[in-house]
Amino acid sequence: QVQLVESGGGLVQPGGSLRLSCAASTSIFRISAMGWYRQAPGKQRELVATITLSGITNYADFVKGRFTISRDNAKSTVYLQMNSLKPEDTADYYCKMAWGGMDFWGKGTLVTVSS
Repeated sequence: QVQLVESGGGLVQPGGSLRLSCAASTSIFRISAMGWYRQAPGKQRELVATITLSGITNYADFVKGRFTISRDNAKSTVYLQMNSLKPEDTADYYCKMAWGGMDFWGKGTLVTVSS
């Protein structure tokens, strides 16, 4: 059974930084594309960033230049470095593993950007 566990969320002031982690319980992590998504209260879940097996990254326009996605296959972990955070970045952040035509989701970690 695939389990994804996010961590690193919390309360941060505008302009601050956080690093989210998502640890996978399976070695298929190494052959899976990974992504970070977020969902703000009352809004639909939206793509934040993705990273392929070979490390090719893609970002939503609203995080370009501020967020960086990376992966450590030895640790089966994907990261999201978030800098210059804004109040509108407040949301639950979820990681997703795509493998074999299936999507697996974590339970999310809450990021709150507020002064």
